[in-house]
This record gives sequence, structure tokens and C-alpha cells, in this order.
Amino acid sequence: MEVESLKQEENKTMMMMAQHDRNPNKKRRRKIICLVVISVILALALIFTILGLTVFKAKRPVITVNSAVLSDLHFSFDMARLRVFLNVTVDTSVAVKNPNRVGFEYINSTALLKYRGDVVGEVPVPAGKIGARDSKIMNVTLTLMLDRVLSNSNLYSDIMSGTLPLQTYARIAGKVRMLFNIHVVSYFSCDLEVSISSRNITKLQCHYKTKL
Repeated sequence: MEVESLKQEENKTMMMMAQHDRNPNKKRRRKIICLVVISVILALALIFTILGLTVFKAKRPVITVNSAVLSDLHFSFDMARLRVFLNVTVDTSVAVKNPNRVGFEYINSTALLKYRGDVVGEVPVPAGKIGARDSKIMNVTLTLMLDRVLSNSNLYSDIMSGTLPLQTYARIAGKVRMLFNIHVVSYFSCDLEVSISSRNITKLQCHYKTKL
């Protein structure tokens, strides 16, 4: 009996020693696994950061006014009633280029026709999307609203001089989705002079502005 009890105690001692030997191995494995997981996470974060700052960095859409053409101009003056009739329509072709590797989505906007700072015509620009590294042509037709321009005291002197100063303006706002949404706003404005006698645009100067 004593021999058997001694053997049992020896077996228990050996099992405890074996378990003690295995525990450090388990701890080592866990540490190694944790280090590998952390290293992978840090590597992926570094890769995404580099891509975000280089390949997938958000770029500003480029707006270019290709042309502004006077499609209609009609002017008459009623001497008896001292009334002016003036109809001006400007067709503007605008190119919007998306240099990003992902699509650019823009919301509803409005193109404006201005006369000496006053809005005298407007037309909606519907929302849309421009594909990655693609361009889109927007044809905008702006017509002067006579009732809005008659109240301006400079109208008669401009008509007498034979030149009507106008300005076209539009703001296009949208977003580029990289790792997250990046909002972009682009503007363009064109100063133009309309010759009443020759019925054409004699001067066109455009300005562009974009911000992230």
C-alpha cells in the first residue's frame, strides 16, 4: 500500500511539473500571436495612410468654360412710351474634369446670370456623377429676365454706350469618397461684354476657384 501511494504521489508530482512546463509555452505563444496581430494592424494602417496621401489623395475637380456664345439678342426702344425691350440669351459650355481615382458626386446647383451685381437670370444644374478620371460637359443656357434688369439705373447708360456688361456664375458642390467622404466646392465666374450693335460677345474673361 505504501509503495502504491508513493507511486501515486510521484505521478501527481510529474503531472504538475509537466503542466508547469506547458504554461510558459502557452504564454509565449500568446505573446507571439499578439505581436503578430499588432504588427499586421500597424502595417495595414501605414499602407492605407501612404495610399491616402499619394495614390488615393483627393484632388480638386477642374472646371473650364469652353465657350460662351450669344444665341439671342433683341433690343428695341419705344420712344412714345419710354419703354425698353431687351432679350439676351447666353449659351455657356462648361467642362468639369474629375482627376480622382474614384467618382465625384455633385448636388443640385444653380447657374446665374448677373448684371452689375444683380441676378437677372438663373437656371438649375441637376445633381449628377462624374466617373473616375472622367470629364463631363455641361451646357447651360441663361436668359436675361427684363423685369429684373429694368430697375437698375445703369441700364439706359449702358444701352446708349452700346455695351452691356454681364457675368455668368455657378457653384458646384459635391464629394469624393476615399477612405471617407471629402467635400469639394468649385466655382467659376465669367465677365463678358455684349455688343448691342454687332449682337455678339466682344469680351470674355473667366475666373476659377476650388476648395476642399
